[in-house]
Amino acid sequence: MSSPPSAHRAYRAACPNCGAPVEFASAASASAVCGYCRSTLVREGEALRRIGVSAELFDDHSPLQLGASGTYQGVAFTLVGRLQYSYAAGTWNEWHALFDGAPGGQRSGWLSEDNGAYVLAFEAASPGDAPADAAAALRLPVGQPLVVDGRAWTLASVVRAHLIAAQGELPAAPRLQGEFVVAELRNVQDEVGSLDYSDAAHPAWSIGRPVRLAELRMSGMAQATSEKTLAGRSLECPGCGAALPIRLSTTQAIACPQCHTVTDVSQGVGGELEHYAQNNAGEGGLMPLIPLGRSGTLALGTEEAEPWQVVGYLERCDLPDPDDDEEQVFWREYLLYHRELGFAFLVDSEEDGWSWVRPITGTPTGRGKRVSWRGIGYELRASYRAKVSWVLGEFYWRVRRGEEARVLDYVGSGKGSVGRLSCEQSAGELVWSAGRTIASDVVAKAFGITDAAALRRDVKPLSATPSGGWRQTLFFVLIVVLLLALETCSDDDSGSGSRSGGGSFGGFSSGGGGHK
Repeated sequence: MSSPPSAHRAYRAACPNCGAPVEFASAASASAVCGYCRSTLVREGEALRRIGVSAELFDDHSPLQLGASGTYQGVAFTLVGRLQYSYAAGTWNEWHALFDGAPGGQRSGWLSEDNGAYVLAFEAASPGDAPADAAAALRLPVGQPLVVDGRAWTLASVVRAHLIAAQGELPAAPRLQGEFVVAELRNVQDEVGSLDYSDAAHPAWSIGRPVRLAELRMSGMAQATSEKTLAGRSLECPGCGAALPIRLSTTQAIACPQCHTVTDVSQGVGGELEHYAQNNAGEGGLMPLIPLGRSGTLALGTEEAEPWQVVGYLERCDLPDPDDDEEQVFWREYLLYHRELGFAFLVDSEEDGWSWVRPITGTPTGRGKRVSWRGIGYELRASYRAKVSWVLGEFYWRVRRGEEARVLDYVGSGKGSVGRLSCEQSAGELVWSAGRTIASDVVAKAFGITDAAALRRDVKPLSATPSGGWRQTLFFVLIVVLLLALETCSDDDSGSGSRSGGGSFGGFSSGGGGHK
């Protein structure tokens, strides 16, 4: 168990507003928020001056809390402060981590949320080759390759944000008025670079890496609760008045279990809640094959199998081009949640069987038809537009009716590879996800589905359609005709890129790709 870092010079003073004691673990900290009256305080020599009042934190029931401690690269740290931000798709937290034993004394870092997982970042000198100001950053399209700080990056998102609340001890006075631009970059080393244009002409620069709470050996975390309580008033469905029980720690939108109205709770509770009605069932009257709330133990990118809970359900479809006469294809994605590992998607496609994907922190190398990630090559299989058509449960991004994304699906190019990569790009964000195929009987066993046959849509060799005698016969006839035709045709290495059913790789996470 790690111990909190020892202060080189602890400092305590009375809050000038309410008289409550305000403590500083670091002599270098410039600001704090009173835990009693929420006054924002700055240090002036040996005195404290009140400069405003911080808003009340949105209760997101994060597993982290002030006083929690851990170890990173052999150095102990304690979480002493928190900043809570808001942007168009919801809110995110950045926790001020105070490290001990660093050269020159204590050092500050920031433990931030990233698609339910975590990134630990440290501030660095502002690079001279970054976009000059917020306006220049906003003009850049997501996916744009950039050289910042002398290194290659990909622009993953650009958002307008504002600080809504602060808590605890902070290295600088929080700015609680006005919005600012945040540009997020990612690279092939799995790093996240963040340009904060709070000072529009001089961006603050930080670089972070993905971390797991278990690897940080965290202690003193908040106790897990089975249900989240929203302050201010009980949350009722705007569509039918039924109670909406929110259980996820990062819920931004929730679908009513009674009338299926989708409600946006990303900006907290109070006043009118943005919402929209939807049909009582998905395409063809289908409902989830795995019940919401059910837990299953699976190894999704981890050495050991871990318990994952089904918290959300999406139906999506591709959007054929006007001159495309192929039938529109629907598929299903189950949002899985683990308190320390974050989120994963379990994808059910009639054309490609079952697979799972999880958002990744970095970006693959290469572009276009062939990319590489962690030493494995992937080839482009399909490029298409996808749309959300129906939802149930809770989501860590704001689910919008008809939400669209441009999708690139890649498959592992090695012999027998079952690897998957998916790139999804919306108006202001680009997200990469990685995963593998998974057998339906494994899914059935993990989630206790007694009728395992209902889940059997596994990928069949030389097959891209559901099983059935006449379909298989027709398919093999077409293969013979194609082989005969190839005898008189030259090989065309134009690559993939056309619509191919789509959706088998999933991983949709609009609004969740930033370190937020």
